[in-house]
Amino acid sequence: MYDIIIIGAGPAGLTAAIYARRASKSVLVLEALSYGGQIINTPDIENYPAVPHVSGFVFATKVYEQAQELGAEFVYEKAVGIRDNGGTKTVVTTENEYEGKAVIIATGSENRKLGLPNEADLVGRGVSYCATCDGAFYRKKVVAVVGGGNTALEDALYLADLAETVYVIHRRDAFRGDESTVSALKQRDNVKFVYNSTITKLNADKRLTSIEVTDKDGGVSTLEVNGLFVAVGRIPENQNFAEIIKLDDAGYVAAGEDCITNAPGIFAAGDNRTKSVRQLVTAAADGAVAATEAVRYISSLTA
Repeated sequence: MYDIIIIGAGPAGLTAAIYARRASKSVLVLEALSYGGQIINTPDIENYPAVPHVSGFVFATKVYEQAQELGAEFVYEKAVGIRDNGGTKTVVTTENEYEGKAVIIATGSENRKLGLPNEADLVGRGVSYCATCDGAFYRKKVVAVVGGGNTALEDALYLADLAETVYVIHRRDAFRGDESTVSALKQRDNVKFVYNSTITKLNADKRLTSIEVTDKDGGVSTLEVNGLFVAVGRIPENQNFAEIIKLDDAGYVAAGEDCITNAPGIFAAGDNRTKSVRQLVTAAADGAVAATEAVRYISSLTA
């Protein structure tokens, strides 16, 4: 029996483990792959307070070691379900079952990919899924943003202040995002729109050099770019828990800034919950909040 079981060892889950252990609660962290989450793929973190430059791997390792030194237990198994027993919860993995008084789901979300052959190899070498994370590396350079929602539009507007030229590529002739943002982009001289088109090839020589764009009529053109920012949606990792917690239409856990879900004793932290800003610093904040609320919940069981 654990006090708190945390599903996911990304920044939110690791921070939750630190706060829970500092509250003298027994903690089990379940992780399907490796600690750190997506941040381990980031070559240089520049926007975390007091840490102007650090690789994602080094950052994640330091947080992991901190949680481990405080006494958090780590088991590398994939959680596939939760049973609510009232006063306790049972987390089911592919191999075992674990019982705890409270559960924090910190499974994060995955960037939706374009599905191109060399896309994964070019992450950090011209391909990015986060303009606010990596945009500064492309000052005075030529970049492209692909997508049609608010994230893509906001990324393009952010990059327009940094880059020499920003191509906005969308598979339709109208955007899904806010018209006010579209209007703001149209007023920028360095923003160029490419409608009714998809990216069909990434050209590279160690780093991305250009992209092949195919329009709806089959016409192919090549755009020379230094960077490509993919903003075609995210996939939250919540499907295995849909029967016990409420999800929104996009699959995110319906939980506010208090990280409390509809199921008593189950909390959500990080990129898998409904939120407007998904950054390293907000994931860490969620972990702290979720752990604090979980500790408060456990105290209420014996009050």
